[in-house]
Amino acid sequence: MSTEGQNASPASQAPSDDPVVSAGLGIAAKWGGVLDAAHLEVALKALEPQLRREHKERLLRLELQREAAEHERAHKQYMAGLITGGIVAIVSLGAGVFVAKDFWWLSILLCGPSLLALVKLFVLRRSDEYDMKAVSRVTRSGMSAVAQAQPPQPPAV
Repeated sequence: MSTEGQNASPASQAPSDDPVVSAGLGIAAKWGGVLDAAHLEVALKALEPQLRREHKERLLRLELQREAAEHERAHKQYMAGLITGGIVAIVSLGAGVFVAKDFWWLSILLCGPSLLALVKLFVLRRSDEYDMKAVSRVTRSGMSAVAQAQPPQPPAV
């Protein structure tokens, strides 16, 4: 048997992952030979507030990182809504212009309040009751105009 492993000081052993234990072992290794047990205990108790401050600092840093990640996620979501709203607006306006010659009533539906309601929904992420009332009012008036403007059917031959 070797007495070498039994006489090894705690500081020469592998420190644990706990910062309190590793700091205590470091102080004991550094000052253990110079200070007696009572003074070493006072030194370790003085170390405890410093470790608490470091712990609070670590928690604050983690909280700031979490808030930054949340802010980045919200920004990405906002930008996706903005891009989607822009695409919906351009496609709806393009389709409204394309069909305006043949189906004017469909052009009114595509470029009217429904377009504004959709863009508002995607960009601002909200929809008001007034938006839906305006869309339904324009849809009803467009459909009634279509029913009145249809040419008579040619007689069957």
